[in-house]
Amino acid sequence: MGELALLAALFAPFLGAVALLGVPNQEPLLVRTVAAVSAGVALLASLYLFLAYDPDRGGFQFITKWVWSEELGIAFHVGVDGIGAPLVFASAILLFAGVFISWHIRDRAREFYIFLLILAAATIGVFMSLDLFFLYFFYEMSVLPMYVLLGIWGSHTKGYLGMDDAEGRARRDSVGFLLNFGANSKEYAAMKLTLFLSAGAVFALMGILLIYHFSPVQTFDILVLREVAAFDDTLATVIWLLVFFGFASIAPIWPLHSWSPVGHAAAPAATSMLHAGVLMKLGHFSIIRVAFEILPDATRELMPIAAVLCVFSIIYGGLVAYFARDTKYVIGYSSSSHMGYVFLGMAALDYISLTGAVIYMFAHALATGMLFAMAGWVYDQTHTRDIPSLGGLVTTMPFVAGAFLIACMASVGMPGTVNFVAEIMIIVGAWERYPFQVVVAVLGIVLTMAYLFKMMRGLFYGRLSPDHAQTLDAAGWVDRLPLLVLIGCSIFFGIFPMHFYHVVRSTVVPMLDRIHQAVPLVTHGAAGLGS
Repeated sequence: MGELALLAALFAPFLGAVALLGVPNQEPLLVRTVAAVSAGVALLASLYLFLAYDPDRGGFQFITKWVWSEELGIAFHVGVDGIGAPLVFASAILLFAGVFISWHIRDRAREFYIFLLILAAATIGVFMSLDLFFLYFFYEMSVLPMYVLLGIWGSHTKGYLGMDDAEGRARRDSVGFLLNFGANSKEYAAMKLTLFLSAGAVFALMGILLIYHFSPVQTFDILVLREVAAFDDTLATVIWLLVFFGFASIAPIWPLHSWSPVGHAAAPAATSMLHAGVLMKLGHFSIIRVAFEILPDATRELMPIAAVLCVFSIIYGGLVAYFARDTKYVIGYSSSSHMGYVFLGMAALDYISLTGAVIYMFAHALATGMLFAMAGWVYDQTHTRDIPSLGGLVTTMPFVAGAFLIACMASVGMPGTVNFVAEIMIIVGAWERYPFQVVVAVLGIVLTMAYLFKMMRGLFYGRLSPDHAQTLDAAGWVDRLPLLVLIGCSIFFGIFPMHFYHVVRSTVVPMLDRIHQAVPLVTHGAAGLGS
């Protein structure tokens, strides 16, 4: 049953995308229904994986393996451990919520849902992959739909004035004009995101190929490599740096972060939810899966790099978010800032802090998903994201305003939300090794409270502009369901976190035991790179 649920969680979105190819855009309800059903199947399957995972047994469970190329050592090898299971669940939650958040899209809805389903399925594939080849394959697959989703269904960002062609005619917003790279255009945001992530992926690929080449067994199987792969000091350092910075670009860590807020601002609401909720977590997860599992000694020596850079991420992202005027820029820079907390939990290499970092990835996905969903609703109703020009919307959007308050509380880490559990664990676990960074992280929480509630005051309180007096609240079940699902999960796991804790802990403990073992590195033929 577990193996079937694993495959259902992965392939249901893919099959939904294929089924949509046969549904005409003239049948919008059928398009939405197919997308909702495939997302619902993935959600139920991922929930089963999360609940059925046995923390007492630990390790990788529900494993399925099909050999793809015996000569190259490539196999479709998937399964989940205590880190992958909750992140698969987070991807499915955001996909399900994103389908309903996008329910009112009219422009080529079929194509939109196809790319949204592929994006979510690719992230799920990364979280399940136990083979480096397919981990990288799904990783790259997750980047490609982002370009199309931003370039076609996105919106221009702050200060965009448009571009004219040679004859003075304004360029149109359509698939035929994806080469519009004017300042703050959505096409520019799509291209910047794609180039940054693709460049980082090249470095990560170089590290993966070095692992494959210099391992005693020519295989991409992570479970085999973590047992047999060993490298001399210099080669291990080179591979680790390639893997870390290659994947950290999507996390995103400072100073490789500039693509992310622009991408958030330009993306449609559902894409922003998946972007911030799970796409950014592919970096942290891939570093854990590759560097922590296969290069434990190099990880022990080099993770202080992340402890230094996370300080810049937390403070810089928070300060820019405080002074930003665009709702999506505030949330986008907030996400970049909060990813610093995950890196801090990882860098401490402590059992409590790393467990907290994994839980925080899940918690941040829910809270930021809520914020982007409601920012999208406000934009759809008011056609602006400029905070100073808004205000008083609580009178016309009481439900959205209430949900926005809960999302802000979750992002800050208020008790009763799963974010609180994660933040406390990161702070407590990292204190002994990195007290300065912990102090910065606590100040970052205060800063988070300042800019989120400043944004909420600017959007929902004060004087209501006559231009926005006719805006509508999220009244129907289609509009409220995704918000209620996200809020419910955040509060439920905040009040009852123990199963979550035990699931994650079952993987974190043996992983850190291997990292902390003082075992000399074994040298294998690393011509030209060995010391």
